[in-house]
Amino acid sequence: MPAIALFSALLVVGFEQFVEWQYGPSGAVGLLLLTVGLKVKSPACSSIGAVVLALLFSGPAL
Repeated sequence: MPAIALFSALLVVGFEQFVEWQYGPSGAVGLLLLTVGLKVKSPACSSIGAVVLALLFSGPAL
């Protein structure tokens, strides 16, 4: 069980570092808003985070 928890924690931290490296501080803020919104079950917070990430991902296409 601890190995699975350690692996999932490393995966989450690795994904967060990738988003911050690729998309800068605004990517980290979007990911933080999405994560916090999901944890506290706040649709507004998670929606704002999802929109920020979607705008960052589709930025060059627009």
